[in-house]
Amino acid sequence: MILMKFMVEIFTVFPNCITFTGTGDWCLSAMSTYVILYETPTYGARHFSLSCWNSFKKVKIPLKEPKWIDELHQKQPLNDLDAVILAMNSATASKMVFERHVGSSRPFTKFSIICMLIALGLVWQLLAVSMASLSTIFYIFLQFLHSLLGFGSQSWIYTTSKRLFNTAWINIQIRCGQILFWPILLQDNDSRSQSCVEYAEKAALRKHSMWSSLAVDLLLGNLIGFSLLFNAESVCLWVSDFANDTTNELLRTGCVWLMGVPAGFKLNTELAGVLGMISLNAIQIWSTLWFFVDSLLVYLVKGLAILGILFGMTVPAALVRDMILVVTLHVSTLHWMISLLYSQQIQALAALWRLFRGRKCNPLRQRLDSYEYTVKQHIVGSLLFTPLLLLLPTTSVFYLFFTMMNTSISLICMLIEVIISIIHATPYIKIVLWLVRRRRFPAGIWFEIVTCHSNSVNSPEIVSLDKIISPSKNSLHQENITGRSHVLVSILQSNFFTIGQIVIPHYRKVFTRVSRSYFARSAYGVLTGKRISSTLGTKLPSTMPWMFIPYKEYWCLCRNSILACMLECDCHLFQ
Repeated sequence: MILMKFMVEIFTVFPNCITFTGTGDWCLSAMSTYVILYETPTYGARHFSLSCWNSFKKVKIPLKEPKWIDELHQKQPLNDLDAVILAMNSATASKMVFERHVGSSRPFTKFSIICMLIALGLVWQLLAVSMASLSTIFYIFLQFLHSLLGFGSQSWIYTTSKRLFNTAWINIQIRCGQILFWPILLQDNDSRSQSCVEYAEKAALRKHSMWSSLAVDLLLGNLIGFSLLFNAESVCLWVSDFANDTTNELLRTGCVWLMGVPAGFKLNTELAGVLGMISLNAIQIWSTLWFFVDSLLVYLVKGLAILGILFGMTVPAALVRDMILVVTLHVSTLHWMISLLYSQQIQALAALWRLFRGRKCNPLRQRLDSYEYTVKQHIVGSLLFTPLLLLLPTTSVFYLFFTMMNTSISLICMLIEVIISIIHATPYIKIVLWLVRRRRFPAGIWFEIVTCHSNSVNSPEIVSLDKIISPSKNSLHQENITGRSHVLVSILQSNFFTIGQIVIPHYRKVFTRVSRSYFARSAYGVLTGKRISSTLGTKLPSTMPWMFIPYKEYWCLCRNSILACMLECDCHLFQ
């Protein structure tokens, strides 16, 4: 639909109605008036948007379009619909400017609102002071930890721990940056959002998305942290039983089973004995070390609970992921050793098979070339090919066993990584606003026709809607003679996003770094003896630079940010 250019100026005085007039080509005196009624866009209530035009889901479009649509398509477009929607979303700001010059028509209503705001002012002041004080205490604590870590940043202990607990370190940086920068992000510095409801809505969602994510993460961290804190002994007992069962029932029993006749397969006894003894010795060394760590497990669980209470759920979850990789280092080491032996054996067999075929690998051109081998080379190749082929089943069985164990550990780490990324990426404020007021998320517009009149020169006459939608040739000919004018009244309606359309784009950004061929490459790596990565490479929020400002200024900054939010709510309440 095409709206006339001069109607943009009418929004200032009549922000609830769009009226435009068109003349027919068959008669100069025939006039057609189209009136579109719409609800004024208001911050916190609704606005219009042209995105995701999908009107056929809301209304049934007739088989034949109305005649006035054909007439509008024949005329030269005078305005872009985007500009009209922008003017409509700016109608509230224009109305406020108009009322400021003319005078308010609702003094009693605004007086009651002012009284209510005065009553709530003390509550806001108390909230601002308490939140600023709590944030300042946390700011002092973070600055102390940052200074303490700065002294040992050059030591090998700091470097090694940062490398081993890389995921936890990144999440701590993200969370500390969000805690430090939340008052700055609450500052309203966008003057453009004051003149358009759509811009104000988007600016508010960006401004409140970070602290809502922080609040939900802290809430989950407190729930899990206090649960761990009160049940630390039970959790330690469960972890110890699980570690002992995994070591004795899976690793030791599995290695002993592989040293015999697993599933009826006849393996090489000497090679199976050597691989089994190396595996059992590594498992025994780990069990001895775990005996000393078991006594410190209670303090470790309480430390995770305190981290969850202070920094949220993502920090202890990331630390748990890194700790799983550390405590299963013996499994990953054995898998690396067996995979190295398996891959070298596969490559040697492939090279010897090419020797028998008279082919040679050309790494520069990435192809196989013909090559004439000597008799001695064929004899040596035959002597090496037979034992390597006969030892391959033994190596493959051990490789398959440790690959299954290492893949299980990697899947658990990937699951924790995905959960952390989803907690960071979930738009909690959008979900809450969608549940409370769905009209704040428009997705396209459509028109609901209310009435349609046809007035002749002599006497007015109401024409049915069906006649306008699918007029006959006789009625068109009669209109050309009598010169009737049409009056069409419609209501501008809006479609709305579903909860999936709001959340899925945020989750899609999480997996932008994950390649589509990741699982195919992982399967190929398992077959060829390559190690599988224990991370998916999901996207996390960017880390913020560390902040250094005086404590008093930080307290004032937190207090002013909360008061600015209060003033923003007051302004929108006046609207």
